[in-house]
Amino acid sequence: MQHLASTLAFGQLTPDGVLDALESVGLRGDGRILQLNSYENRVFQVMLEEGQAVVAKFYRPGRWSDEQILEEHDFSLELAAAEVPVMAPMPLTLSPHANRPGQTSRLTGRHSSLLHWSDGPHAHRVSVSAFLGGRDPNVETDADWQRLGRLMGRVHAVGKGGQGGRAHRFEHRLSLEPALAQKAIDTLLSLDVVDLSLRSRWEAVARQAADHIARAFERVSPIETLRLHGDAHRGNLLERHGALHLVDLDDACNGPAMQDLWLFLDGQDRRSAQHQLDLLLSGYEDFVPFDDRERALIEPLRTLRVLRHSAWIAQRWEDPAFAQAFPSFGSPSHWADQLTQLEEQIERMG
Repeated sequence: MQHLASTLAFGQLTPDGVLDALESVGLRGDGRILQLNSYENRVFQVMLEEGQAVVAKFYRPGRWSDEQILEEHDFSLELAAAEVPVMAPMPLTLSPHANRPGQTSRLTGRHSSLLHWSDGPHAHRVSVSAFLGGRDPNVETDADWQRLGRLMGRVHAVGKGGQGGRAHRFEHRLSLEPALAQKAIDTLLSLDVVDLSLRSRWEAVARQAADHIARAFERVSPIETLRLHGDAHRGNLLERHGALHLVDLDDACNGPAMQDLWLFLDGQDRRSAQHQLDLLLSGYEDFVPFDDRERALIEPLRTLRVLRHSAWIAQRWEDPAFAQAFPSFGSPSHWADQLTQLEEQIERMG
């Protein structure tokens, strides 16, 4: 019940609460607030009295530890320091009037980028970034694909080792590995969300898919893992001042390089998708080499995403926003579609 109350309070953030949190770090809003699309966190564009805009991210309770959030922040700031165009959190400074009656504020992280703010019973963790205006980029021509590949190559050049001897792996964040497939299946079964009439068949097919994922990773083992964006797709790109910018590193993780490439591919058949990948890699390898064996991980990674996405929805089902966004989740037709999709993925993985 405590977790449910915390989640509901998180989902019902008021404009006054958003403004008070920002004011605690000296960022005075002028009252104009726009809630941005985000299922996982609560994200707001806020206009400041000085005229500029910032993006305030209120993190979902219980998803990430402070250590995991700060690793994401450090990676984003490391990318920015290497002049990779990303949306990075701002270092913050507490206002002299931060701890007003009924409110408390403190900063954590070596860049003071994570704000812990509470207005009494409800505690929130907040980061703030400069607002980046832009538009959805076109990725159509060969040159567009190569430019996108160069961006991801620059990200991975930092992710492989960074600068100043920094570690090439996260210590606290998730590692993308085959075992996550079985974990997702166990989560879905334990939460009892799979339609009862399909449960046994779905579990058998899902376990088979997880085995295929594990075998695919074994066939390319050993494989290098590095720090990744983790959820790199076109929705997390902005075209700004003639350059591609990468946003939303909330799912940053350790994993194979292919995880940050395959989601961009939208070819209608395998041949066109492989052509797009070839173009991506021609730009990517300007900055970092690519292990060609990872081409075999596209369908296993896709299957892993299918399973983990279902588990993600199930774990957030108590949040009213998820019931509205995924109204068919849990219905017989939904799980019949999931079953068909997993069977098709097993066939693709071979």
